[in-house]
Parts: sequence; structure tokens; C-alpha cells
Amino acid sequence: MSSLSSIRSGASLRQTLAQLPRDARDTLFLLVVIAWVIAPQVPTLPVWTTLLAAGVLVWRGWLAWHSRPLPSRWISSGLLAPLAVAGTVFSHGTFVGREAGVTLVIALLALKTLELRARRDALVIFFLGFFTMISSFFNSQSLLTAAAMLLALLGMLTALVNAHMPVGRPPLAQAFRTAFTMALLGAPIMAALFMFFPRMAPLWGIPGDQMVGRTGLSGSMQVGTIAELALSDAVAFRIKFDNPAQPIPPASSLYFRGPVLSAFDGREWKAEPFREDSSWAARAAMPANLKVQGPALRYEVTLEPHKRPWLMVLESTPQAPELPGNPTYMTQDLQWMTTRPVTDVVRYRAESYPEFRHGPTASVRQLREFTALPPGFNPRTLALAAQMRADPALAGDDTAALVEAAMARLRTGGYTYTLEPGVYGEHTADEFWFDRKQGFCEHIASAFVVLMRAMDVPARIVTGYQGGGQNSLDGYWTVRQSDAHAWAEVWIAERGWVRVDPTGAVAPGRVGAFERLPIPQGAIASAVGNVIGANALQQMRAVWEAVNNRWNQWVLNYSQNSQMDLLKKLGFESPSWQDLTTILGSLLGAAALGGATWTWWERRQHDPWLRLLGRTRKRLEAAGLPLPDHLPPRAMAQRVQAHWGTASGAAAPSTQAQVQRIHDWLLRLEQVRYAPQPAQQLGTLRREFNTLSWPQPTPGQ
Repeated sequence: MSSLSSIRSGASLRQTLAQLPRDARDTLFLLVVIAWVIAPQVPTLPVWTTLLAAGVLVWRGWLAWHSRPLPSRWISSGLLAPLAVAGTVFSHGTFVGREAGVTLVIALLALKTLELRARRDALVIFFLGFFTMISSFFNSQSLLTAAAMLLALLGMLTALVNAHMPVGRPPLAQAFRTAFTMALLGAPIMAALFMFFPRMAPLWGIPGDQMVGRTGLSGSMQVGTIAELALSDAVAFRIKFDNPAQPIPPASSLYFRGPVLSAFDGREWKAEPFREDSSWAARAAMPANLKVQGPALRYEVTLEPHKRPWLMVLESTPQAPELPGNPTYMTQDLQWMTTRPVTDVVRYRAESYPEFRHGPTASVRQLREFTALPPGFNPRTLALAAQMRADPALAGDDTAALVEAAMARLRTGGYTYTLEPGVYGEHTADEFWFDRKQGFCEHIASAFVVLMRAMDVPARIVTGYQGGGQNSLDGYWTVRQSDAHAWAEVWIAERGWVRVDPTGAVAPGRVGAFERLPIPQGAIASAVGNVIGANALQQMRAVWEAVNNRWNQWVLNYSQNSQMDLLKKLGFESPSWQDLTTILGSLLGAAALGGATWTWWERRQHDPWLRLLGRTRKRLEAAGLPLPDHLPPRAMAQRVQAHWGTASGAAAPSTQAQVQRIHDWLLRLEQVRYAPQPAQQLGTLRREFNTLSWPQPTPGQ
């Protein structure tokens, strides 16, 4: 141990790894692979699970590095494993379910490395490792996750191949080449399974356990909610317009409608659910009365999963989006919904009309719901509304004039648009209009709607996304989380609901020129930008997003309809899942037959060891000793001695020497078959074969 330590102290890391015992080297490699498999799930794991896995892997690596004995099974199975189960129940309330199951499996995977004593233990680790790899796609199916899991797969296969090479010290590079070849040969079969395995919704896919929205748009809006979302540069959805020749409206007019918020409690805006025992039931019965005009925009949306039942479409969309396998419906607020939350990347087609009108054109009782304000809140805003109402220039029921007066105040009153407005107090509208005079779109829209309602004008808040940017490489429009927006709708007689974006009055660049406040970058992103330049960084980003979009379109969104379209291209007039099964079975059968044929032919024709053994069998047959094809070299050597009588000494001394040399050569041939690097030794045996002298056939044979 002291000599090994002295070698390690003066040697480089590479030399030290080369001098480690094979068991220690293989264990360290397996631990690195396990850490890589677990790493993508760290953000979603309980903190204790990450600490436990990291601590156990480091401990196991230290034991392997210093050739220390493993702890007793009482520590891992009797102490740590029950603690892992208890921690899972404490964190998730159960050990059953997707998230609890993943947490428990990862904890057990790490703990099992402390019991890595036999091949059976290694096989259990491989099983848990492959399961953990699959579970990574529960949280993300992005291209980065797939690439990380592909590397993990090659690492796990390398460790698995290496575990089945018990003799000698085979290099890991040799095991990796074997694993890579296995993965490469299996790729066509996996591609066939992906393309033709019947996808029967809703069984195909993995449902989410929790309905926590990730788009930042929800059934409520508080001060600061969307401001935090605006700092996210993640993609919300992508759009591809059908007709490139048709002029696309400017970004300032691209409004993607989300939840409509009408109920206000003084601090929070909510989209009240339908309730038959309240006035909201009467309001929900109010028809949308949608009327469109002008040319339609036809486009395709690729929506990222947000675990909410909302479909993002342009205002306004009278016809249901084409979303196969998931029924859709439109609320009276013109919001399109699905019957199930969107938990995977989905693609659908829609047709929208930028010019439209909706809502009642004459005053109805239900509109009173949109003038309600909570008592005791925003007294100064209420006083401002009374003052504006008393202005002779605004007297009467000219709602448009009241709206314009409020917009003029926003334009000329010193109000600013910022991502950091600070925390608002109890009277949010008062603080905005008179104190802070700054805010994000949600502050501006909320204060505007409160002022409108205080003047007895029906108004509400609409949340969604506004604008977007076009990728010059693939032509797709990308709408990000930073494009989340809130605007207002005001009811005007004879016109219905009219969109009013008060943010445009405060910061015209945010809507008109479609400028955005810069998103804060981390230290790494800033350093990269300084080295390669902002333009190059933007180009790299465009390339990455185009590639990622292709991944979404061709892989994640490969649906049952895509399979049927593929069958139609292959000549099936009315394709069905039975046709998919037939094609898949035929392809798999052909692949199995082809693989078996190739293996037999390759071993017979291209295995140099078998060719040399066949030549030996033919030479012995010519010498008068026919042998069955199934005999291994050791059995052939025994037959040689028995046939020519060398064991009893009956043969001539010269023949005995010949037979003994053939016998020894056959035993060496068998040893080469199981050698870690047989190529060089086989060449030597091949040259010796040409120098062997063979006994003459016995007369009469």
C-alpha cells in the first residue's frame, strides 16, 4: 500500500489511473457514468436526495481509489435504505407515483454502489441506471436532454460490456467500441419502432403529476408575477405562417390571447371559474358575438408544454384549432382551451383574423360585472375618476374620450416602463398613478382597468403574449416567455370589446417598434459574448433554435396522424394501426433474419480464428484423422494423441514429436480464442501452422 501511494504521489493522474487495479478502475468509471445519469434530474430532486447521492458516490469513489473494503450491508441496506424511503415519504407524502418513484430509485441507485461486490450487484446497478435514464424524459424531452442521455447510454453500455469481459485487463476503449457498435446496429431497429409502433392516444405519453403552470400565465395575476417571467428567455411556442407571400402583420399587432381576468379583490386579478350559483353563470352565458373581417392568417403553432389547458392563438380565431386527439372549445372570452392540460410539445393549425369585433354592441346586464371594484381600495384613483368624469370636455357617455384621456395621462405624466418596479402596497392603482409612476405591463394594465371601472366603464385584463421574432434560418416565428404581456379590453357601445394596450402609451417601443428591455445575462454568457461578439452569438443562437425546432417538429411531435401520413406516402389508401403493426412486424422479422444470417456468415467467412481452425481440420483429415465440425481445439488435440498413439509410445519418435507439436499448437489456438488481444498471437500461430509437419496417413486408410 505504501509503494502504491508513493507511485500515486509522483505520477500523473493518467498514469495513476493506468496503475490502479482493474476493479478500482472499472468502479470509478461506473461511478462517473452514474453521476452523469443523475445530473439532469438534480433541479427536480429534493435537496436531501442530491446530497445523499453525491455523498455516497464520492465515498464509494474514495474507497475504490484507496483500495479500501466496502462497508457492511447493515449500513447500506439496514440503515441508509430505510432512511431513503423515509425521506421520500417525507418529501412527497408517499413513495408511490412518478416523482416519488424517481426520487427513491435515484437514492437506491447511489446506495447500491456500496454493495458492488459481485456481478449480480453490477447488473442491479445497470438496471437502475437505465431506468433513471428513461425517467429523465419525465421532466424534459428537449434536444439537450436527449443528447445527454445518448452519452449516458453509451457510458452504461460500455460499463455493461466491460463487466462481461472478466479475463485480463481489457481497455475501456475496446469496451466502448463494442458498445458503440451495438448502439449503431440497434439504431435502425429503434428508428423502425419510433416510426411504426402504433401511437394510441391518450395511452401514448406520460401524464404530469402536478398542474403547476410554467408559462407564467395563470388564472390570476399579482404585481410582479409577469415581471419575473419576463426575465426568462425560454421558448413559449413557435409559429410558421402558411403563405410566405402573404404579408405578415407587424409584430406590434401580433397578440396571442390567454386567460382573461375580470375579478379584482384589490390586489389580485382572477379569471373566475363558471359557477351556477353566482352571477358569473349569467356572465358566462353572454355570447362572444365574434365577427371577423379581412383576410385570414393561416399558420401552424408548436406549443411547448406548460401543464395548462390553454392553446395560444392569434386574436381572433373563430374556428377551432386543428389539434388531433384532443377536443378544444372556445370560452365566451375568446380563449381557446383543451380538455386536457398540455404536458407535451403539441402542434396544431389555426386560422385567425387580425380584424375583428366581439361582445355585445348594446349595454346588457352582464356588463355590470366588469365595472365592479372592491370597497376600500385605491381611494385616490376613485377621486381621479370622479374628477375626470366631472370635466366638461369628458361629459356624457363618450367612452372613447375617457379612454383617450387616460392614455394621454400615461403618455404625458412621466410614467416609465421597467422590469424592477418594486413591491407595491395595498393600493396598487394609487401607487402607480400618483407615487411610483413606473411598472411593468401588469401594473400599467391593472391601474388602467381600475381607473376605467372607477369611471363606470366596463373593462377587463387580457393576458397572453405579444410580438415575437423570426428566425432567419428556418422562417419560424419564436415567441418567448419574455414576450408575456398584459393588456386591457374596454367595452364601447356599438363596437363591443375593444383592445387597449396602455403599455404602448408608456413605452411605445415595447409594442410599436417591438423593443424589449435587455434580459440580464449570467457571467458565462457575458464572457462568451465578449469573446466571440454579439452578432456571432446571435447567429449561433439562431442555428441552435432552428435545430431544436426541427427536433420538436420531427421527433417530439411525431403523432398518430404523422404515422398515417407516412403510410399514405408508402401507398396505403386507408391506413390503420393494423397496417402499422404489419409493417413493424415485417421490418423486425427481416432485421432478425438478416442479423442471424450475417452473424453466421461473418463467423464462418470472416472470423480468422475459425478459418485457421477449419484449415487445421482439413489437414488432419488429409492425414487420416477425420473430425466432426463441432469439436473445439482441446478435444481435437486429444483425438490427435489417441489416434497416433503418442500416449502409449507406439508411434515412432519422429511421429511423436510431430503429434506433440500439433497437440501443443492446438492448445495454444484455444487459448488465443479467449485472449484480450488475439490478433498478434493469431498471426504467430498462422505462421507456425505453415511450418507444421503432419503425420502420414496410415496404410489402408
